[in-house]
Amino acid sequence: MWEIFKKNPVKKLQQKHAELLAEAHRMSAVDRSKSDALVAQAADVEAELMKLLSKDA
Repeated sequence: MWEIFKKNPVKKLQQKHAELLAEAHRMSAVDRSKSDALVAQAADVEAELMKLLSKDA
């Protein structure tokens, strides 16, 4: 019954990945090195997400 209240880690990681990419896009016009760092963080989150999804399959 309490399953509906548990946070979905996949959804949380997807949201974080999208936020990082959006911020990287915004920063690309302001500070390219900061943008590159955000893209690298997004890649780490994506790798973590893929690992999580491969466990579920």
